[in-house]
Amino acid sequence: MRVLLTPNKDLEFLGKIMSRPPLPPFTKETAVEKVRRAEDAWNTRNPQLVSEAYTMDTKWRNRSEFIKGREEVIKFLERKWANELEYRLIKELWAFEGNRIAVRFAYEWQDNQSKWFRSYGNENWHFDDSGLMLQRHASINDVPISESDRLFRWEQGPRPK
Repeated sequence: MRVLLTPNKDLEFLGKIMSRPPLPPFTKETAVEKVRRAEDAWNTRNPQLVSEAYTMDTKWRNRSEFIKGREEVIKFLERKWANELEYRLIKELWAFEGNRIAVRFAYEWQDNQSKWFRSYGNENWHFDDSGLMLQRHASINDVPISESDRLFRWEQGPRPK
């Protein structure tokens, strides 16, 4: 049996289900937490899980690629992690204000020819009131490295605390 709610209560209920804490406006502590949660999710390499942090109509610029909506995010991440093997990522808060966060990051990965790379970049994030990301703009540069130059050597998955 469904309990009938008023439209305002239905929207309030849906908002609680669809929210992604911590919510804006961000403090230094909640911005750091938001960044670490994003890092942990990306290190799972699970496109569906990662996509749930974004609005249904999210807009991305990743390098020179423009992506719109969660479905395109999932397809993009599937392609990305099919080519970027042994992926390990570290994100760091750079700046924040209101509902925006800027991060810098580095990640290491191996290509299909067993060559290693470290990628460096910056992201600008814009969130809605429920903590879902509306926009993600990423600029990324890849540097070839040798296996012996790798720094990120934890087991696959979230970085140890």
